[in-house]
Amino acid sequence: MNLIELFLLAAIWGASFLFMRVATPEFGPVALIALRVGIAALVLMPALRSADARSQFRSKLWPLFVVGVTNSAIPFCLLAYSTLYLNAGLDSVLNATTPLWAALIAATLFQSAMGRAQALGLLVGLAGVVVLVWDTLDAGAKGVPLAIGAALLATFFYGFAVNYSKRRLAGVRPFVVAFGSQLFASIVLVPLALLAWPRHGVALSTWACVIALGILCTGFAYVLFFRLVEHVGSAYAASVTFLIPIFGVLWGAMFLDEKITPRMVLGCATILVGTALATGKLRSMWARAT
Repeated sequence: MNLIELFLLAAIWGASFLFMRVATPEFGPVALIALRVGIAALVLMPALRSADARSQFRSKLWPLFVVGVTNSAIPFCLLAYSTLYLNAGLDSVLNATTPLWAALIAATLFQSAMGRAQALGLLVGLAGVVVLVWDTLDAGAKGVPLAIGAALLATFFYGFAVNYSKRRLAGVRPFVVAFGSQLFASIVLVPLALLAWPRHGVALSTWACVIALGILCTGFAYVLFFRLVEHVGSAYAASVTFLIPIFGVLWGAMFLDEKITPRMVLGCATILVGTALATGKLRSMWARAT
């Protein structure tokens, strides 16, 4: 059952790149993400139904604000912007570099020791990014280099938020963190979204993508993720990172006719190997095998 939930979560988060690819051109990045986090906050509001949860929320307002901005508001907008120029599959693979940034930031900003395997993983992951984007950059399409930079910057923010939340939100109920982060992301983005709101009519199919992003890919996905954390631990739940690109590429090919090139497959595989090295996954798998 846990394995099924893990694959379901990867399929849902992989689909988020598909939905952003469809909806961002009509809404723009800021308005789309304001809707996404706002809907998610409403879905997650029951997290505060107990007095203890409300007490935790009030005592951690600033850390929740920081996580809301660095783990949702900024990176969601950056990824949405990148989908204006990059296909959904490529974006989902770039998103898989998050654990690499998390390891680098832990070592440089949070004084965590980095072993040789982690350092090797970072280099391998970087090589994978180069392989992945080489053809795209070589094509010279306008806006593509900036879009790739935006996607990688988004994962940098994810990496910071992972480390920050470990230190400042330890012991806080996961659903309180999920709700609080989406609430504060909404507070930050809604005023900006009102200024950037589209002046044209938006198709119902696009609204369906927005609702799916908010309810399915954010609200329900958080519930599923923290359910896995509770049942089988954070390390197992975090392994969803290795599966998201598979579904991101698959959904893009199935629904948007995006091409899957050999270089894309090679880059994706290299990034995932680097991620496995940087997070210790290969070592743990080897230990279990022997």
